[in-house]
Amino acid sequence: MKRTLGAGAALTLAAALGGERVLAQEPADRQGAVHEEALVERVVVDAHVLGADGMPILGLKPSDFFVKVDGKPAVIEAVDWIAADMPETDASALEGVAGDEAERFRSDAPPGRLILMFFQTDYNTSRLNGMLRMSQQARAFLNTLVPTDRVAVASYDSQLKLRQDFTSDRAKLERAIQAAIRMGPAGKPDPDSRPSIARYLDPEKARRAGTPERALALLGQSLTPIPGGKSMIFFGWGLGTVGGVSGPVASETYAWNDALHAMGQARINIFTLDVTDADYHSLEGYLQQISDLTGGKYEKTNIFPSLAMEHVRKAISGRYVITFLKPKNLPRGDHDVEVSVIGRRAAVFARQYFQD
Repeated sequence: MKRTLGAGAALTLAAALGGERVLAQEPADRQGAVHEEALVERVVVDAHVLGADGMPILGLKPSDFFVKVDGKPAVIEAVDWIAADMPETDASALEGVAGDEAERFRSDAPPGRLILMFFQTDYNTSRLNGMLRMSQQARAFLNTLVPTDRVAVASYDSQLKLRQDFTSDRAKLERAIQAAIRMGPAGKPDPDSRPSIARYLDPEKARRAGTPERALALLGQSLTPIPGGKSMIFFGWGLGTVGGVSGPVASETYAWNDALHAMGQARINIFTLDVTDADYHSLEGYLQQISDLTGGKYEKTNIFPSLAMEHVRKAISGRYVITFLKPKNLPRGDHDVEVSVIGRRAAVFARQYFQD
């Protein structure tokens, strides 16, 4: 059965083709009158709303949510529930629409979830053991996918390597996960991938990515043209690893900000699985922070790795796409976003910022 676009998804489609600003249309019976345009700025965030059992809470409506931007209430325009096997955007809505952007959208519109597995490779013993352990969990996770899922695999050691572009082919994904925990060269682009990260990823910039933050920024930029929300499962051990005595150097602070901006533009929620064999380590703070800010979760894996993977599986089994209006009279720049659910106990994981 073909699924038509809901209100929020239709707005997402409009944003993908023409940005988030939408001009209010003048009624036909007022044509020729004084022309006035109302600039309405819409923002789209993806929210995972979980109950005590870790499963998504279903059936929520706009009236169940409360959104604040820089502390000011925002008007919620639409809320759409996107289950794991549902496309967020229906490219058939563009039937009869010509142009390069419309054609690109048709090619890139995914049939269901987009999931990117990102492996931060390291041969330090405390990290390698954890990475080997979680690579097994990653392969087991493939058995839980539904036919409409598209998964990609990337890794970072001293550079960004796209191991496998988006695909539903389990054998390709198995090989890519195995390759991701090694430091060999990246493979050739997969011509059968739809949608495709490689289409937008500059190989030379990927080779020059000197930190994981720079790699994340590049991935975000490459995923931005692809419509809809995405989930990143980050198998890693630390961010903020480059700096001096007084903290990160300025260039790496910029790289961190670039990564966050790119994640927001691409609508990526990062679910971090910390592979370090330790109850606590000094690098976990940035891992927690990037998950919190982008609307994902942070999980330790040193004691119960399968449980950590199961928490992520449950969380990404469905999400809400929330479209709200930016409150009036706010300056342009970086804005804080707070999404909550009214009248019930729920854990809400949603992006905590946007830029304009």
